[in-house]
Amino acid sequence: MGKQNITDTLTQAGSFFAQTARGLEDLVAEELRMLGAEKVKTQFMGCIFDTDKAGLYRINYMTRLASRILMPIAKFDCWNDNDLYRHIHKLDWTDMLRLNNTFAITAVGKHPVIKHSKFAALRVKDAIVDKFMSELGSRPSIDPIEPDVHFILHLQPKFAILYWDTSGSPLHRRGYRQSSVEAPLQETVAAAIINLADWDEKTPLVDPFCGSGTLIAEAYMKAANIPAGYLRPKWGMRNMPDYDDKLWKKVKKEADANINTEPADLISGSDIDKSAVKATRNNLNLLPGGKDISIERKDYAEIEDLSNRLIVANPPHGIRMKTEEMADWIKKLGDFLKTKCAGSTAILYFGDRQHIKFVGLKPTFKRPLPSGGLDGRAVRYDLFSGRMEDQKK
Repeated sequence: MGKQNITDTLTQAGSFFAQTARGLEDLVAEELRMLGAEKVKTQFMGCIFDTDKAGLYRINYMTRLASRILMPIAKFDCWNDNDLYRHIHKLDWTDMLRLNNTFAITAVGKHPVIKHSKFAALRVKDAIVDKFMSELGSRPSIDPIEPDVHFILHLQPKFAILYWDTSGSPLHRRGYRQSSVEAPLQETVAAAIINLADWDEKTPLVDPFCGSGTLIAEAYMKAANIPAGYLRPKWGMRNMPDYDDKLWKKVKKEADANINTEPADLISGSDIDKSAVKATRNNLNLLPGGKDISIERKDYAEIEDLSNRLIVANPPHGIRMKTEEMADWIKKLGDFLKTKCAGSTAILYFGDRQHIKFVGLKPTFKRPLPSGGLDGRAVRYDLFSGRMEDQKK
């Protein structure tokens, strides 16, 4: 078998693929268009799109909602593991990888014959290693934890696609969450909640259950135009064979020039847990201007007034509470919203959707939003300034 040039395989494979959490496809598609992507089409847990090299760098650096940005290397018929090995082996791997690169392969999807993802990944690894050994007599090393280059194999019943992970690690790893508490909300999900809130960035925003501060951080980064990848130290695209460091620095400089820390005065948070308050402060301090966001230790029930605000919160999931205890706690939260939050909009994330019925308020919408194995819901409540009975179910 002769070599197959990487440029040819990219032409055959088609567009880039933005991997998303389930339920975020439409939001990611909208964001991609705002970042300059073209021919955006949604798929299950992702979006296909076209862009140029500068666009690839910009989307990786600025997307708040996508999990990874994948570049297809090859798409091919795949009936068994021998097909898989053969098609991978004929690619020009010495043109893509350097000997001093480390790499890893993750296999996903379902195939009627290749039933085990680890076996599929092993066959890809063997094909790459064998190609290097036959041509150079040496090979790059495997690093399953923090590789320089990460490949993702997506298996389908009759074909397979091999992707280069241009992000390098999941994009929800922003870099600001150095301190954490129990059951933190994933950053991309928090960003989606802020997106769904349709915040005008003029109304004060508050999180009375701030935890490790993820919702506050995502709200602040969006309002302050801080790129989602501002603190990330590594990128998979920087090890691509056609990586352009000058262009990357230009894209990054242009994005960073738009940072505006003034919205810090609009945002505040609190939590009854002292360790949560400390974690939030530690995390926000890593962001430009984040130290100016007001965070205090307080039980939400002690707050006198939260009227005319945007309230975003991930209430406790009740892992250690009995069902009846959690129902009573959620009911009290609903009463708080009714009595102390007139004229406000509340976006609450319920990791257990069964808790929604205990709030006692009529939702404006309920949006499925899975996070970390939870089949959660983002629920919006518009809290009118008029009679409380108008807000009840």
